[in-house]
Amino acid sequence: MAAQPANGGMGMGARDTLNRANDVQNVAVLPKIQQALDVVYSPYSSNDERKDAQSFLESIKDTPEAPTHGFQLASDRHPSPVVRHYALSLLEHAIKHKWASYSPHEAEALRNWVLQLSRDVSKGDPVYLRNKIAQLWVEVAKRSWGAEWMDMDALLVQLWQVPDSAVHKEFVLAVLETLSDEIFNSDDMVIQVRERVLSKASVEIFTPAVVLLEAFPNREAPPEVRCGDEGWLTRIVDLLQQCLSGDVQNNEDLRTCATRSLAVLYTLMPWVIPKAIVVTRAVPIICEGLRASHIEVQKASLEALHALYSRTSFHEAEFLELVVPLYDAQYVSLFRQLFEWSVIDPDDLDDDKYQLSKKLSEFISYLGNYLDRRFSALPTDPSQVDLMGFLQLLLLISQNPSLVVSIPVLVTWCRLLNHHSLGPNIAATAAVIGPLLEVCSARLIRYESLPEDSEDLTIRLLFEDTDTFPERHLFLGNYRRYAAQVIETIVHLKAPDAMQHIIEQTENVLVHLYDDCPPFDMVRYSKVSQPVLRIDARATVIEAALKGCTRWRADLKRDGKQETQVSTSLSGSLEVWCNRLLEMKFEDPLIRKRILQLLVAFSTSVLEKNPSFMLRVLEHILVTWPATHPDYKLYSDAIKDLQAESMVELQRLAAKMPDHLLDVYDQIAAKVNEMVASGTLDEKRQITYQTFLFTIIHRSRRLDQAAKVQKLQSFLDPMRAQWQDPRLKQSLSSYAGFCELLGLDKAQDYVSRKRMHEIQDWGSVELDDEGKALQAELEARQTSLPLRLTKSFLTCSVDKVDKGQGPFQVSSILWQDCFPIILPELLNFLTYAHASHSPNNWTGLPPETRIVVDRILTDRFWQSGISEGSKDDFYARVLEKKQTFEGLGSTIRGSIRNIRESCYAIIYCLARLDTQFYGFSELPGPLARATLAEAGSLSAHQLINLLNLIRFLVDNCPVTLRDHFLPPLLQTCFQQMDARVQSEWSRLSQQEVVKSAGDDLTEEMKHESILRQLTYTSVMLVADFLDPARKNTSSDPETSNEDLEKYPSLRNFCLMHSSIVEPLLLFCTRVIGTKDTRCCSTMLRVLKSVIPEFDNSGPVLPGSIGEDRGTEIKHNSNPWIPANTASAIREYISRDIVMACVTSLHEPYFVEQQKELASLIATIVVHYSHLSTTARDVLVSLPNMKLDDVDRGIEFMLRTGTRSRGQRAVILELLRDLKGVSVSEMGKLSKSIGLPSSQPTSRKTTRSMMAQKFMTAPESTNYNAGGTNTNGDNINGLDGLSGLFEI
Repeated sequence: MAAQPANGGMGMGARDTLNRANDVQNVAVLPKIQQALDVVYSPYSSNDERKDAQSFLESIKDTPEAPTHGFQLASDRHPSPVVRHYALSLLEHAIKHKWASYSPHEAEALRNWVLQLSRDVSKGDPVYLRNKIAQLWVEVAKRSWGAEWMDMDALLVQLWQVPDSAVHKEFVLAVLETLSDEIFNSDDMVIQVRERVLSKASVEIFTPAVVLLEAFPNREAPPEVRCGDEGWLTRIVDLLQQCLSGDVQNNEDLRTCATRSLAVLYTLMPWVIPKAIVVTRAVPIICEGLRASHIEVQKASLEALHALYSRTSFHEAEFLELVVPLYDAQYVSLFRQLFEWSVIDPDDLDDDKYQLSKKLSEFISYLGNYLDRRFSALPTDPSQVDLMGFLQLLLLISQNPSLVVSIPVLVTWCRLLNHHSLGPNIAATAAVIGPLLEVCSARLIRYESLPEDSEDLTIRLLFEDTDTFPERHLFLGNYRRYAAQVIETIVHLKAPDAMQHIIEQTENVLVHLYDDCPPFDMVRYSKVSQPVLRIDARATVIEAALKGCTRWRADLKRDGKQETQVSTSLSGSLEVWCNRLLEMKFEDPLIRKRILQLLVAFSTSVLEKNPSFMLRVLEHILVTWPATHPDYKLYSDAIKDLQAESMVELQRLAAKMPDHLLDVYDQIAAKVNEMVASGTLDEKRQITYQTFLFTIIHRSRRLDQAAKVQKLQSFLDPMRAQWQDPRLKQSLSSYAGFCELLGLDKAQDYVSRKRMHEIQDWGSVELDDEGKALQAELEARQTSLPLRLTKSFLTCSVDKVDKGQGPFQVSSILWQDCFPIILPELLNFLTYAHASHSPNNWTGLPPETRIVVDRILTDRFWQSGISEGSKDDFYARVLEKKQTFEGLGSTIRGSIRNIRESCYAIIYCLARLDTQFYGFSELPGPLARATLAEAGSLSAHQLINLLNLIRFLVDNCPVTLRDHFLPPLLQTCFQQMDARVQSEWSRLSQQEVVKSAGDDLTEEMKHESILRQLTYTSVMLVADFLDPARKNTSSDPETSNEDLEKYPSLRNFCLMHSSIVEPLLLFCTRVIGTKDTRCCSTMLRVLKSVIPEFDNSGPVLPGSIGEDRGTEIKHNSNPWIPANTASAIREYISRDIVMACVTSLHEPYFVEQQKELASLIATIVVHYSHLSTTARDVLVSLPNMKLDDVDRGIEFMLRTGTRSRGQRAVILELLRDLKGVSVSEMGKLSKSIGLPSSQPTSRKTTRSMMAQKFMTAPESTNYNAGGTNTNGDNINGLDGLSGLFEI
């Protein structure tokens, strides 16, 4: 195959230019290269010999003759493949690192050598050599195609047309695959510089000419780079069709060409013009690959289809041409057959089939989502669309035993059932809706509570698909959420039938609850027994169904009498069943707890108009109070859970149905007073009954405001008197008085006298009578404090009450006089509770014994996957050691924790009263000191609770009062966060060098897990405060948007005050180097959004944040940030944050974050270079960095038209020698001498992006945050932790 000398040929003069070494030198060097490679790979070489040989091989790369040596060795077929591969690496090094220094003749010679090697590929060459040559072709194309090299397409066509040469077709396919992938996905600086030329040329050579003419009839003259009108998409599809028509099972050449063709199509499908796919008939031919008799071809076909249909932007015509044909019966049948074939054998887990099932499920879910997205355009001709067959396919996938396989279509079911037209049609199809309801109901069981060694295939696959307990926990939470949504929507669409079916199924479970397991036995009690898990699953089904039923009833308000009768009939049948449920007797406390929750849910939703049933439930709660059995500790613990839930449900009834309860208020009050007078109620139960009565009055819509206030004041008078008691004020005037108030002075004396600091195993030492009396006294002291009563009444006053409503106005009147009474003493309580965590404050202990304080105040908790034994075992150990030194430590710890958390809750509730709290003139400074001054002594997970309180206080501060309230709180908060997170990570890094075993290792793992949660909580707090989409809002309906715009947003408020922004940015900088990828990535995104705020010079340079179109945009300078503050912050960012990014780039741990780190550096350079040279100077100061390279890079970054991806590529190229490599890549010889890797890399990972998304927490609508708790129902904000830890 002769090449044209002018463009692709071999010019002898150019070759001589590169080949400066004489033949004598070549003869001497080439054997030395072979000898050095032999030494490197010989198992008998010493380390020194191998090191010297590697150094020699590296040195060859930098010699002018290196390309010549490379070509000579690579073109000679006699040396071993290892030698030839090294030779190709010499050419690669020359192309990548010296291309710009070559003259046109030298570059042409180098290109011609690559072309010669390409022509000479043969079947006998190892695949990795052919791939390496293809990579060399692409490296040359990236630098010269579309400019001085215009006939590349013609040369590829020549290779393609070599007669009877599958190897040349494979080679061309390898070139095309790599070319497409790198041009459209790579961050390579070379590509970014020429991105416009390369992308246009790629579209030109891949797309049929007729499609380009139709799609762009008025386009500019295209670059003269294509050869032939058909384009590579046509050629590849035609080749694939030829291969699939042959025997791909037994013919390796056909199979290899088929998979290579599909690999190219995989890279093309995300960007190629849809019309080109239609014209070339690519989809039908790829679908034929699914019928192939070899799984590798099937998998490659599915990957290509997956890449195409993951695109969501098809317009209506493209939908009809590309998507609708796949709803045809022949394709639905094909997909069904393939899925049925891929179902794995429980006794033989075939990974290839299993991965195929997962990918096929995702692909089908994409097709299903298009049904929702483009249903109005769907043809009604059943010969074109087999809708029933497709729905049956979705159902089949939903029923797969693998949760990971079924979850994509579960999400699709949510979309389809909620579609206003499609949903009712599906609901009317009993053959689909019934089985779907069954499978979703069955999947609501708590799989994480089932034994890990279960033979159940679903459990086995779940553990196969998830790596850690937290990941499994999040995945199962997502799965249950989608399954519950499907049930809710089915009931919404078919309420009478669906509810009847669900109730019948639940009745069947209740009747046969213990059929296949031992009868209830409190001796061997378990909180995760099969009966408990079954009832929990059925209760979860009913709770989802009740939501759907409520939606259905809301729809009926628009309908006529017949529908009302249906609703009445359904309510009647549900009441009959609930009454029967109320009469059933169960011994298991957790089953009784779940049934109680259901009864209250029914009475407050579908039976809300039936007060008689609600009163029966109320009577059941009041008179049913099961006794504990101290001899059976786990059973007794479950009884306590039931008792606690009874009190919660009591409050729910009062809040939801106050007016019905008002009718019988006097009788209830009399009953409560009788129970209180009997002396059998503990303090907690008494308070619950009082708050129950309080809530009925407070939420009633029938009493006027004055009557409410008068009645409710009588509840608060005893509490107010407690806060005003001079003895309490005296006790809280000093830390010593606080200790006496709680009994901590006696506890210190006892701990010291018993020399607990010298005892290793506290759980083995029983308390004496004095110790038991002390323990009882500590618990009794808590009941004499006003905290619990205050917290309870405040919670009732503000929980789920919006400003402007009648209950809120009543609460404001009730509590307005309490602020000056409560707050001073409350802050003292909190200050001393925090101070108790510092050993230096335990003055009742001799200094040498104060090491015991940390041990006393360290919370015990269980974490799956880290702690030894089960959660039940952990609880059993805790209960067993109640009356030991360990139990005494728990009681002391609990006393302090109760004070601390009660103070948090009261502050939270007071803040819900809005301006009464935030406008309290003397509060900000003392509050900041009380909450944060001693916070450094708190443990990591205790600090999480505090930070969530701070986040709530800041989020809900009225805009008009931010200047008054926030500065001291935010400044101290960021300082404490920075100090604590830094110190904890430093301590962890020091521990990593010391190996631990047994319990020590378990504690270290738990400590690290909580530290990561603390860091994440801190990072999300910052992300929330700096959310650019967050606008000023007000709970006061009289405040207009114009009034709110007069004040800075919370983001601007934080950035405009130097006292706040300085510790804030210091914390952000440290997080960049924190070895937690989630936190680092989040912080990088936050900082990237902040950078433009300090570019206060007017217009922003091209390629700024969020702009990827390569056009110049305007950016108004931030008027809230003073110029001197902006200037100082710019310098800090340009110096310290850039350096922190560079440091992390160098760390192997942050390999996955390198693009994000480089992107932040690029953002800083682009926005600040015209104002400061600091960022440039930092880059120039780095080792081996050339000033000219930095200046050229910055010039390119600032050029109009450079996209953010190109700017990032510049930084990655400048720092290429400083970038860290992953631990798995360290030490590989191939990194230093260019040898083939023993484990070839793959672009496709086992877990897809969609699957990974299901392993993470649901995305919030807020800025990368867990969401702001605007309703305030969760003060601690620990939903993410609640399933992982029990404290």
